[in-house]
Amino acid sequence: MSKKRIAFFDFDGTITTKDTLLEVIKYQKGTVPFYLGFLLCSPYIVAWKLKLISNQAAKEATLRYFFRKTPLAAFGERCNAFAAEKLEALIRPGAYVEIEKLKASGAEVVIVSASAENWLTNWCREHELQLIATRLEIKNDRLTGNIVGKNCHGQEKVDRINAAYNLSQYDEVYAYGDTKGDKPMLKLATFGFYRPFR
Repeated sequence: MSKKRIAFFDFDGTITTKDTLLEVIKYQKGTVPFYLGFLLCSPYIVAWKLKLISNQAAKEATLRYFFRKTPLAAFGERCNAFAAEKLEALIRPGAYVEIEKLKASGAEVVIVSASAENWLTNWCREHELQLIATRLEIKNDRLTGNIVGKNCHGQEKVDRINAAYNLSQYDEVYAYGDTKGDKPMLKLATFGFYRPFR
């Protein structure tokens, strides 16, 4: 009888070579507004680096600056265009190989990402992967710039995994990550891999 396997992959930096939130902002807003915006948002980023505010607070400040009041339909169209036009070029070849190997072995493969569902859903569907990701708040069909619940980072990755899957039902659990924010998820695994595709 074959073993029941499941694999959890962080996305940004583990599967990709760049942070896709930054690439999505650059794609949607243009290079000059991107750098100007980050200059204006830099006090929040510095405060986060100094541990004065949370990762989520810094991220929401950035999202509010770039996307507050953006119509969801327009944002969704641009996210899908980014996924179709830009995302494949950011994928690490070794990550592709590992994902396909796991799928061939019968494993369920789940992307667990702090990036938003909006630009990952179509890519995951195309590659037959499941997705757990950050959710962006929508009011009156527009983005607020806030996150629904918690940013899918650190312990929140573990909490979201446990809410969606009963890991005791699996013989082998694999996890792949590249930052300290992934380490709680790696500890869940039978086999944890830190920066495996560098």
